[in-house]
Amino acid sequence: MKKIFTLLFMLLMMSVSYAQTSTNVEMADTLRNSGKIYVVVAVIAVIFLGIATYLIYLDKRLSKLEKEQK
Repeated sequence: MKKIFTLLFMLLMMSVSYAQTSTNVEMADTLRNSGKIYVVVAVIAVIFLGIATYLIYLDKRLSKLEKEQK
């Protein structure tokens, strides 16, 4: 059973690698030419920083609760 899953996984990865060989990405070129790529990068950065801040806050809160429980 494990061999079947491994085979299916390898076939899936092979098909994904073929899908990524395209060198003509119209959307990225359009965003880069119009300058909107910086907006996309900024939005992704803000989302990442928000998630990281939340996780740090949650870790501190959990650590405090663990210390109180002992």
